[in-house]
Amino acid sequence: MDKADLKQDKKMVAGAVHKHEKKLHPGQPMTKFAKGGKTNLQMKQLGRGLAKVANQKKSSFTYKKGG
Repeated sequence: MDKADLKQDKKMVAGAVHKHEKKLHPGQPMTKFAKGGKTNLQMKQLGRGLAKVANQKKSSFTYKKGG
């Protein structure tokens, strides 16, 4: 998936979520979407500390759990 597709998908999802919020939750502030973070899978595979570090690096860089 290239950047243009990802950008288009994020815009579409945000539009749908905000449409829902306007209809069902009038007067409430719109949701601010998270930029990302460590996942449960990363924490299981790498441990909490290394998952946090790995998430801040480029996606092309891979970590392996030490033992």
